[in-house]
Parts: sequence; C-alpha cells; structure tokens
Amino acid sequence: MPTTPGFSSGAERPRQPGGVSLSSPVLSAHQVCAGHAQRAELAVSDAGLFWLEADPDRGGNVIRHLGDDGLKTLLTGKTGIGSRINGYGGGSFAVLGDRVIAVTDRQQLIAVSLSSSQPALVLDEPEASWGGLVADGFRNRILAVRETGGRQQLVAIEGDGRPQVLHEGEDFYGAPALSADGQKVAWISWQLPDMPWLRTRLWTGELDPTGQLQNLHCLSAPAEGSIQQPVFDGKDLWVLSDHDGWWQPWRLDQQGGEISWQSSSASRLDHANAPWQLGERHHCPLLGGGWARVRYREGAGELWVRAGNNADEVRMAEGFTDFRSLAHWRGRLYCVARSPDRLDAIVEVNPDNGEVRIRAGCEQPFPGHSAICPDAFTVPAPDSHGLPVQGFLYTPEPDIHEPPPLILMAHGGPTSAAYPVYNPQIQFWCQRGFAVAEVNYRGSSGFGRRFRQALAGRWGEIDVADMSAAADYLASRGLADGQRTFIQGRSSGGYTALMALIGSDRFVAGASLFGVTDPMRLRAMTHRFESGYLDWLLGSPDLHPERWQARTPLRHAARIRAPLIFFQGGQDRVVVPDQTRAMVRAMKAAGGAPELHWFEDEGHGFRQRQNQASMLEWLHSFYRRHSQKANDQPDHLS
Repeated sequence: MPTTPGFSSGAERPRQPGGVSLSSPVLSAHQVCAGHAQRAELAVSDAGLFWLEADPDRGGNVIRHLGDDGLKTLLTGKTGIGSRINGYGGGSFAVLGDRVIAVTDRQQLIAVSLSSSQPALVLDEPEASWGGLVADGFRNRILAVRETGGRQQLVAIEGDGRPQVLHEGEDFYGAPALSADGQKVAWISWQLPDMPWLRTRLWTGELDPTGQLQNLHCLSAPAEGSIQQPVFDGKDLWVLSDHDGWWQPWRLDQQGGEISWQSSSASRLDHANAPWQLGERHHCPLLGGGWARVRYREGAGELWVRAGNNADEVRMAEGFTDFRSLAHWRGRLYCVARSPDRLDAIVEVNPDNGEVRIRAGCEQPFPGHSAICPDAFTVPAPDSHGLPVQGFLYTPEPDIHEPPPLILMAHGGPTSAAYPVYNPQIQFWCQRGFAVAEVNYRGSSGFGRRFRQALAGRWGEIDVADMSAAADYLASRGLADGQRTFIQGRSSGGYTALMALIGSDRFVAGASLFGVTDPMRLRAMTHRFESGYLDWLLGSPDLHPERWQARTPLRHAARIRAPLIFFQGGQDRVVVPDQTRAMVRAMKAAGGAPELHWFEDEGHGFRQRQNQASMLEWLHSFYRRHSQKANDQPDHLS
C-alpha cells in the first residue's frame, strides 16, 4: 500500500490557508452533509482490519473489513450495527475466527460470516441491550456486558448462543480485557450515583478451563479516582487512572496476595477522555515491552510511541489531532486517526521508524475546496485561583474592513470536549463568512481531574462564564465582532446556551439543538446511566432547591430577550421532546417569538442527511437575519 506523503514522523501537514476563495462555488448544506464519513471501533484479527463506518443513507453503521482480498462491507442489507448500552453504546462487535459477532441496532446478537457476509441470529432477548464485546478465542465464545431488567451483568455468550453470567451485582460494567493466553480477565465497574469518570473500581480474576471466574479481586485506586481501560501486556496488567490528577498509565504489580500500583514515566497529561462508551482504547502494548499511548495537550490528541523496552518515546503521526481504538497486529500499530481537514482515517504506524500508511479513509472532503483549519486559543484565568480555558477558532477569509460575526459553540456532555477534527458544519459556516469558536469550558475532559471536577454543583454557572469570557477574549483581539456573536449548543450545550441568554444581552441570538430546559423533569425521566449525573452537576435538589430553580431555563423563559431557534427530534429518548415544547410555550406566553423546527423521525442527534441539511439551512437563515452585516454571499443552500 502506498505511503501518503507528508505523514511520516516529524513532518507536520501544512496548515491550509485560513479562507475560501470567493470565486470558488460555496458548498450547499446538502453537499456538506453528504460529504462526511465517520469511522470508529477499529478491531484487528488474523483476518485483517475491521471497523464501524456510518452510513447516513440507512441512518446507522456498517462493518467494513479490510483483508487480503481488499475492502468490503459486511452485512450489506438494511440491518445496522450499533450497541445502545448506557444510551451511548461502544464495543458493538468482536471478531471470532471466521465470523464477526455483532450487536444490531435492534440489540440482537448476530454472527456474520467473513466468506459470505451472511448473518445468522445468535441471540435475541427483546428487553436486553449489549456492548463491550470481546472475543475469547480459546473457548470459542464472546464476553460482553448485558443490560436487562434495570441491571447489568458480565456474561459469556457460548458457541451455541447460550448466555452464561460470569459476574453480577455491580450497577455498571466496563468492557472486559483478556490476557493473551486467555487465562486472566479484568474489567471496571461503578455504582450509582457515580459516573465512570468520577469513581470506578477495578476487578481482576482468572478463568478456569471451563471458563468460570476464580481468584477474584476488587481494587479501588490509591486515592479517589476514575480507573479505565484495563489491558494486559503479557502477565502485566495496565490501567489508566486519574487518582493522581490525570488519566495516566499505571501497572498493577501483584506479589503474593498484595497488589501495588506502579507509576510510569508518562507526562502529567490526560491519556484518555471521559468514557461515555464501552471499549475505548487510548493505550496499547507493543512487542518487546513497547507502548503506544494517546496524550491530550491543549485539547488536541498526540500519539506517542516507545518501540521497545529501552527505546525513547517518540511522537508519531503528527498530522493527526485525535486517535482512537489503538491496536497492535503483525508488528504494526493501527488506529482510527482524525485531523482538521480530512475524513476519519484507518492508519498503520511502523513503531520503529514512524512511517504512517493510510489503509482506508483520510479522504479530502471536497476536492477543490480547502478546509478551514482551527487555531487554538487560551483564555487566561481571571486570577491566581482560576483555571485557563482553551478553545479552537475557525476563521473565514478575513475582511479587511471588519471582523466576522461569531458562532460560539458549547459542546455536549457536559463532561466531554471539543477536538480539532474535521466538522462539515463548521466548514459550512466559514464558507458563509462566519467565524466559529468551540470552547472547552471548565468541566470538559482532557485537561485533568481538577478541571473536569470544577463543574460539580456549578453547571449553568461556570460553563456560562467561560463561554462569555471566550467571546470577550476573541472580540478584544479583533478576531470576531463582539456585537454579532451567537451562542449555540446541542444537548447539554443547548442548556449552556439557554442559561447564557437569561437576563443577558451579551449574545445577539442563540440556538438550542435538542437542549435541556428543565433539569428537574429530566432527572425524573432520564435513563439509568445518567440518573445520578444531574445531582452531581447541580447538587442534591433536596439540599439546594434554590440552585435548581435559579438554573432551570424553563423558569426564566421571560428573561430571555434575544431571538432563539430550537431544533428537536420527536424520538429523542435522552432529552425528551417535551423539554423543547415546554420552553417554546413558556417563551411565547411571555411575549417572545421563538422558532421551533421539529423532526419527528429523529432522535438525540440527527442522523439523516436530509434533516441535517435542513437544520443548517434554517440556522443559516436565522443567523443571517440577526447578524445584519454578515457576509452577503448568495445563499447556495440547496
């Protein structure tokens, strides 16, 4: 396979010019949405490389297989693949010999033949959801996490499709890890009301010849912390834990009956992000005692590799800014890599010399159109006790007369992050003369435990303060027009946007994309995974009722003076549709004129290309109407 020029270790990909030629055709909303491909959950086996790839035409994911006979799609019918465990999935398939065991979007377990691509039903439990699938090739079975009846279990799916419970009693389970000889197993668990980035426990055990657990141990971190991603390197067990302030690699050393935590020489940076999904892999053992690890520095991912036990750590694949699903196969490192100006790539890295080969993806989204790449910025802390806030600014072609209008975007989560990776919707805005800033407000992941924990009890307060500070910072440096600044967010980011508009004229208008408007009602209706999350974000409503009232947008609808536009899916099970309906009714009752755009067939996050494009068209019309002096190019919407 050819080596892509400019992607070798030490060579940075050239930053594209900061603007789009006005003589180039502006891409329509439909073109922008159609030109996107997302890839995730890479797995390797003797049969080759496998990954999930989004197929917007069917509104779900397919499994792609790259083997000796080339690239093909498994399961070409209408069945989509995707775990829904905990509402966010992860670990949707595992490769077992000559077949792939996968979770369908209906939460059935199927086996897909690698030779014929034909599926066969393995298990169908109507009330169950599955995730964290791992192959146990020594016993011809799959290990997985099952949720049913309001509880989770670690189970083994035998070759005949029979589920066998290995462990139960914990509220939640992470994806299991198996040692190379199949004799040891490890996993993470956590209990309500905690989320997995707050406090977890590590379980280790052995599997007897019949596959039953024995010699089980349960460990907490040496100090309060979140443990994630256990992985075996021979007999050694490694985890990522943030009990020392950052998600860093730690080796568990067992001498007799005692287990001790051995630190590594890793930098004091997060080596993972918040584990919303099962089965994520940000570190991977290599041959000869080597390692590959992801580090997050100022919001961007870096890939660091140590080729052997005595080798130096070297940064590799510097042209990419995020890395997921690290895996080792035949002396090479493989992963899903992302960058600001290309689609998701499946890359192969030679640990010995840093050579990077593109195995799939990495397409230029729109030939003839240079993507706008972001500039990182940091808003200084207001005082010695504060924390600086980081973000990414995407700028359109500069206007010599005036700075551009700004769309300030609040990411969802809120315990998540904005990354400098390709986003077709941001390109849409920049082509139309808008600057876009994504802000990693306090509470975001990737900046250490203290930064992440700062949001506890202060949601709707410090995230709002950080968004406003970012807008002021960019305006004060002439990078954006402070009088034409919009705020937009999806899900929890929609909540942040709404809170920022209450009693304030800082933003000229705002947009809520399936955003939270009534935390108390959401608390009563949300799914089990996040059932304790709101109490962490706002404090107990019994102990802090005034805080909940002050930070409920629905109660303050009359205090929002800026124009607002709402988007909502009728099938949303995370932020239920009535959250948006009630807010729109309250604003209208107070004399406001909010816009509501309803998509009955969408859930939490719009998947269909037509609906994505329609949302962009309505947003563009709204922002142009309220920005007045925005770049007056032709619409080119459809």
